[in-house]
Amino acid sequence: MFESLNERLEQAFKNIKGQGKLTDINIAQSIKEIRRALVAADVNYKIAKEFTDKVKDKALGSENVLTSVKPGELMVKIVMDEMIELMGGQAEGINLSGNPAVILIAGLQGSGKTTFSGKLAKFLKEKKRKKVLLVACDVYRPAAINQLSVIAEQVGAPIYKEVENKNPVEIATNALMFAKQNGHDVVIIDTAGRLAIDEVMMKEIRSLKETIVPTETLFVVDSMTGQDAVNTAQAFNEVINYDGVVLTKLDGDTRGGAALTVKYTVGKPIKFVSTGETMDTLDVFHPDRMAQRILGMGDIVSFVEKAQEQFDEKEAKRLEKKIKKNKFDFNDFQSQLKQIKKMGDIKSLINMIPGMSKMTKNLDIDDKAFNKVEAIIQSMTLEERARPELLNMSRKRRIAKGCGHNIHEINMFIKQFDQMRKMMHMMSKGKFNNAMGGGMPGMTRP
Repeated sequence: MFESLNERLEQAFKNIKGQGKLTDINIAQSIKEIRRALVAADVNYKIAKEFTDKVKDKALGSENVLTSVKPGELMVKIVMDEMIELMGGQAEGINLSGNPAVILIAGLQGSGKTTFSGKLAKFLKEKKRKKVLLVACDVYRPAAINQLSVIAEQVGAPIYKEVENKNPVEIATNALMFAKQNGHDVVIIDTAGRLAIDEVMMKEIRSLKETIVPTETLFVVDSMTGQDAVNTAQAFNEVINYDGVVLTKLDGDTRGGAALTVKYTVGKPIKFVSTGETMDTLDVFHPDRMAQRILGMGDIVSFVEKAQEQFDEKEAKRLEKKIKKNKFDFNDFQSQLKQIKKMGDIKSLINMIPGMSKMTKNLDIDDKAFNKVEAIIQSMTLEERARPELLNMSRKRRIAKGCGHNIHEINMFIKQFDQMRKMMHMMSKGKFNNAMGGGMPGMTRP
């Protein structure tokens, strides 16, 4: 995420790092590089220039103050503050007032509206404790209703659909009546993708909004389309005057232009960012945290929040007792893997830790490595999972055949698991003395 922008900004800061103070010359050099970095990230040149002019003014005003702060650090701080302001300053909540609250989802074809609708339903259901109803109002795209039905089942939310009805306004109106009768707190209406130049479709979404009067209207954009996403967001806002923006596919090869400038251009906040296809990968947009990630500082707050969401105090106490008795088994390990996977893709998680993004930049960290480990564990009997010491050579051969991996991989995994279990046991006893000696289970050394 934003790797190219991060690298270019680092290069810009090199003009100042190591120098004794900020001067007109090194500020000018750095500002020039920052502007180039922003334009390369698909930020409109006018916005990039206005941004760098503000940074320049603040930097020049700091030439003779804060002498205890290194010039490079001061410039990074100025850029970060301006970036936070550019992206909206602070996180914006979603409006859930109303009985029920009605959330209308709009956007271009292929922007990820339906997937986002499911993610939002899961988010509101689990984090806000709301009774959510999904409504299928995309009557044009083949299999759109089926897709939303599958997603609704995944997130455990009911769906309202009228397969034969081709009038989105009627479907939405009927859905609201159904929601009131059945005590739903929130109604999420998934609509068809449309182009800003398609007058008929734009009139339809405007009519839909005017009829149901949603509590919140969210515009979903594919962040990988860069500045085009910002232009489209502006065109849609002129028609339906939405309340907030959702950036999807933020884990793709995105340069950052949309995230940086949509608030400035449209005047509407980014409310959510979505990464990946799984239903757990939706986050509230925090401008300060995003600025830190763009500047390579990580996002430890979001990392801790994700960990806390998966944290189970009773489970932790149970595991602590087992570790102290050196009884940690494959069932426990598999349980921990599932919790880690729920937090998101591993590389994104690692990059949230300050300083780790540079270390992992050229590493291919594949989440599928966990699939291999799980396949090995699932090929064991219940008794073998609970008692790892039973795994003799004949059992290992059977497991290898069952999971499709060779005996060397089985041995390597079991050896690493034993080392990890020994390390955890010694740490619980306060006797940790570099017991691990190996790598993470399932991650063999190159």
